[in-house]
Amino acid sequence: MTFLTLLSQAGGGTGGLIQMVVLFGLIFVVIYFMMIRPQRRQAKERETMITALKKNDQVLTSSGIYGIVDKVRDHDIVLKIDEKSDVRMRVTKTAIATVIKESAAGEKKVEPEQSKK
Repeated sequence: MTFLTLLSQAGGGTGGLIQMVVLFGLIFVVIYFMMIRPQRRQAKERETMITALKKNDQVLTSSGIYGIVDKVRDHDIVLKIDEKSDVRMRVTKTAIATVIKESAAGEKKVEPEQSKK
């Protein structure tokens, strides 16, 4: 049976059926605005964060490892874990949880002036 057939056969009880359809429609709208839409927005923000990764960005992986982006490839990233002993690790782009500090390309690092005695 289709929906229209069900409506025509219901006769006097169509008011209850219409109310139920409207109620389900309202529930769907509430679920969409409370759950589906925010999840899509978060997924889009995460995708832009991952595509915007560049060399010297400080990142945190989903496993809790801090690192500095050394190379960005198609599906993976090479992270510098320890600069002194030159430890590097290759991870997938999806393993990046957050970008802690973006690289400051073109900015000069200002050293504090030493007081003259």
